[in-house]
Amino acid sequence: MSIRNFTAHFVLIGVLFNFAAQARAATTALPHENISTIHHVLSVELTPSTHELSASDHITMELDPQVSTVTFLLASSLQVESIAMRTSSVSSIRKESEEVVPFTSVRPHETTTQRIVVSLPTGHSRQITLIWTYRGRIDDPPKEPRHLRFVTPSETAGHIGDEGVYLSGESHWYPDVMGAFSTYRVTTQVPQGWTVVASGRKEGETTGAGKTSSTWVVQAQSEAFTLVANTFVTTSREWRSSTGQRVELQTHFLPDNAGLADEYLDATAKYLDAYIGILGEYPFDKFAVVENFFPSGLGMPSFTLLGSGSIKRHYVQPYALGHEIVHAWIGNSVFNRDDQGNWVEGLTTYLANYYWHELTHDTAQALEQRRMMLQGYNLYVGPEADYAVAQFLRKHDERDNAIGYQKSAFVFHLLRGEIGDESFWRGVKALAGEYRNRPADWGSLETVFSQSSGQDLRWFFRQWVEQPGAPVLSLGTVQAHRTQGEDDKEAWQLTVQVQQTGKLFRMAVPLRIVMKEGSEDRSILLDPASVTSAHVVLPHQPVRVELDPDVMSFRRLSRSQLSPMLNAYVTDSRKTVMRAFADPASPLQRIVSRLADQDVPESQKANVLSMDAQEVPPEGSVLILAGAEQRHVVQPIVQDSCGDQVVLTSKGFLIDGRVYEGPKMATVFSCHRKNMPGSVLTVVYGMTSGAVEKISRLLFYYGWHSAVVFEDGTVITREVWHGQQEMKEVRIDAIS
Repeated sequence: MSIRNFTAHFVLIGVLFNFAAQARAATTALPHENISTIHHVLSVELTPSTHELSASDHITMELDPQVSTVTFLLASSLQVESIAMRTSSVSSIRKESEEVVPFTSVRPHETTTQRIVVSLPTGHSRQITLIWTYRGRIDDPPKEPRHLRFVTPSETAGHIGDEGVYLSGESHWYPDVMGAFSTYRVTTQVPQGWTVVASGRKEGETTGAGKTSSTWVVQAQSEAFTLVANTFVTTSREWRSSTGQRVELQTHFLPDNAGLADEYLDATAKYLDAYIGILGEYPFDKFAVVENFFPSGLGMPSFTLLGSGSIKRHYVQPYALGHEIVHAWIGNSVFNRDDQGNWVEGLTTYLANYYWHELTHDTAQALEQRRMMLQGYNLYVGPEADYAVAQFLRKHDERDNAIGYQKSAFVFHLLRGEIGDESFWRGVKALAGEYRNRPADWGSLETVFSQSSGQDLRWFFRQWVEQPGAPVLSLGTVQAHRTQGEDDKEAWQLTVQVQQTGKLFRMAVPLRIVMKEGSEDRSILLDPASVTSAHVVLPHQPVRVELDPDVMSFRRLSRSQLSPMLNAYVTDSRKTVMRAFADPASPLQRIVSRLADQDVPESQKANVLSMDAQEVPPEGSVLILAGAEQRHVVQPIVQDSCGDQVVLTSKGFLIDGRVYEGPKMATVFSCHRKNMPGSVLTVVYGMTSGAVEKISRLLFYYGWHSAVVFEDGTVITREVWHGQQEMKEVRIDAIS
């Protein structure tokens, strides 16, 4: 995730919606476009033991002398003690003067942000400096969001405490003009033994009188300044990329995880080297991996903030650390416009979560990433709940994730296929260079890629970005007849029809033609028509045609076409959880409680049944929670849906014929329910209470696989079982 996260969006909307009329009556707010420069010189002292902040901020702005008021945002828990204005005149003798200026505060009900309206004297200079002094408490302990999977970090508007300090732009811990871009010079004081990590470059650090002071400088325009602090163990390494650029790599970990520093530094160097080649020069002097005291995965300018649990679990994968490193360019150097659709997460997901696997020639994992993008959209975005990619702003739930991250990432894959690799990668690098330290929107991207490809891409962005939905495709007529080929050799003429229902799309769709001898991959260009036909001459008799077997096109699928998985159970509106265990203290009860606490309407929550008193429901998806002692009850149900793919035994279980035995073994697996299209049977099964205890809290992180096997809580095997593929046997016409 890039900076300017989700919770603040709610705060900001609340301010604007609930108090817009009052604000208009009180003042004329200054649009940030009317300010040519903003520079903060901040001095802040943090006292974690009392959650307190004491600060002064010298804010220098250039603005029209006719402007009479400027409106700032500041946390409601902070009290402004005074605001004075310093003006400068440029003449043969430079003159400066200061005067106290009046201000008013509007404190919206049930929000964490106040609007400070500063009145400026008539005839002020074009350049002014407002000198603020303020203090107060920032004490919003992080709260765990009520999602089965933690698609957002723990929710907080900012916190200063003994467990750590987290002050982002959304904390509004310093006065700022809404939507403005600023430069910063920030001096911090924290208790001795604490370390501050912040945006930008550290100019110096001193310790004395029980306090540590450090100064941080951001010279390029940035949308926010983030500051964190804790009792870190710091490790650093000077690194040079293959292009010659020097970057300081750092880790700031709490003592328990300090031994993992080299692993994270090595991974950082690997990702930076690869993405410098794709995106151009790295935009900052340093990249730091910083441990957070609450669950998070946030990309800030020049550092990423990861929760302790993530760091402990070796969070160095492309979708993890790699994703946050790409945000250094996409989101923290090239900015997203707050009031426009968020393209940043889609492009970052495409470059990190997906393209890394292409880059490293891991074709199998690249295929699974494409499949997961498509499955996420189809599971979490029903036709009635769909919205355009251009309308995505921030991730609040799985639907937003499926549209703003997964579908958006796939749109970039489709764009790459449309304009070709050379034009696409030239456009990506041009975007990162031309819009450095500037905001961009979807219109900017359309311009960049149109220029890089020399094509008019209006139709593409209108269809895939500005309109909701996805094509619904199926194979129509598939028939062939023998014909004469070159040099009088036998050949076959194949006719394939691809049908669209609902909204009609223009797109290329891959086909795989399986023949008696070999196969051929072709592509059919669909016009916005309900039926498109293609005619292909083949050297051998065709047997069947498969529609997009490698998942290269974006489309809507039925639930039976998706892989069976835990997430298919979660998203079924008719679902039941069956307690096969008897002990109310079993760790499996935690899963029941998580489902009961899920933040969804009551009508979508799981019905809870005890297996000893109820039969398996005849409809909907079913989750069975069981231990080895319930094997004799569960196995017949598993056999009915999974066949011999899964077998439960007294010592363990078999999955795809592989044996897993021992008291530390546990598994979660899903199969399509027999004769119930769209529904799945999911089973959580462990050999002992201890085996399931270690997976019960994190179970829903493993929702994308058909089977996951754990040993002592650690994943040792993952399986994906594919759903029904769209294919048709070829009908052979008689020779005329």
